[in-house]
Amino acid sequence: MSDVPLVEMKNMHKRFGGVHAVSGVSVDLYPGEVVGLLGHNGAGKTVLMKILSGAHRPDGGEILINGKHVDIDNPRAAHEQGIETIYQTLALADNLDAPANLFLGRELMTGVGTLDDDRMEAETRRVIQRLNPNFKNIKDAVRTMSGGQRQSVAIARAVYFDAKILIMDEPTAALGPHETAMVADLIKQLKKEGIGIFLVSHDLHDVFDLSDRVSVMKNGQLVGTRRTTEVTKDDVLGMIILGKLPEQGKVENLH
Repeated sequence: MSDVPLVEMKNMHKRFGGVHAVSGVSVDLYPGEVVGLLGHNGAGKTVLMKILSGAHRPDGGEILINGKHVDIDNPRAAHEQGIETIYQTLALADNLDAPANLFLGRELMTGVGTLDDDRMEAETRRVIQRLNPNFKNIKDAVRTMSGGQRQSVAIARAVYFDAKILIMDEPTAALGPHETAMVADLIKQLKKEGIGIFLVSHDLHDVFDLSDRVSVMKNGQLVGTRRTTEVTKDDVLGMIILGKLPEQGKVENLH
């Protein structure tokens, strides 16, 4: 693992009126790592990730990408840093096929100024085969696809446009066991490619299965970050509910 984090968020703050939604939170993420972000609704995890994705401007703190200070004040600035968000709703156009979704708003054109459908289909097949070799029906409308295939399209779009940092919001919500396993395989493939993932989830089992570390937030503050191999699910539940660290392993030794 690289000594330099892909992302460092240091002492982040965000207020909405009198509510301190994020208060002094610091987290980091390394290449090829999954960090699970857990906490009750209102804990601040979504707001923290929206700061990283450029949807919210922080009131304080610093973001470093590959060790260098960056200003992320809108989604375009986040994209320029290789940060992509895959929301629970996936933001796909249901009536369009996978190539049209992949290139929506960023269509490839021919030399004479028409849509280059053949190239967009070929590029879509190439990236989806890399992620999910069993996914063949890319020309079907997205609405007819399974949940796992829809996730494949959303992830392929992010990866094709050179994402280095993925924020995944509840990626297995409302999926059955087979579909959940498909998404897990996608995440493992992304890890192999050195992509770092922040996994926002309510599902403790998913987080333990997929994450290298887990960060727990409560009431806008960071309770702590632990390696998933060094804590139990009960330890993490205690962090979520009580806002307290487990007794053992109070100092995190990462590298």
